[in-house]
Amino acid sequence: MPQNIVVGHKQLMAEAEAEVESIPAVDAIAVLGQPDIAIIDIRDPREIEREGRIPGSFHAPRGMLEFWVDPESPYHKPIFAEEKKFIIHCASGWRSLLATQVLQRMGLKPVLNLKGGFGAWKDAGGPVEKVEKK
Repeated sequence: MPQNIVVGHKQLMAEAEAEVESIPAVDAIAVLGQPDIAIIDIRDPREIEREGRIPGSFHAPRGMLEFWVDPESPYHKPIFAEEKKFIIHCASGWRSLLATQVLQRMGLKPVLNLKGGFGAWKDAGGPVEKVEKK
């Protein structure tokens, strides 16, 4: 029997867009390096190795994100307890849109989605650093 999906990705993304704030790439580029900004890269490690990363960004794989954010989780990462503005990004902005919605629901604030993701960052002329394979 085939699955009957009742809420598709388009609806999920539309709902998230209505709930979260997104930041255009040019505005994110302008705040790169400020001490109160944390750029969080949720892409797969292979994407980062292939495409590079935003200098100074923190890698938090999408599959572990909620566990790294929650201070009661044994996997918590201290960066998420800091007083910062968090800018979440993936490759194109889809995964990060949904992730930003979840993080906002968890209580992380302020948290923004990088509209268009890493692709928009590169298109806007944002700096990219290459990452060596581990």
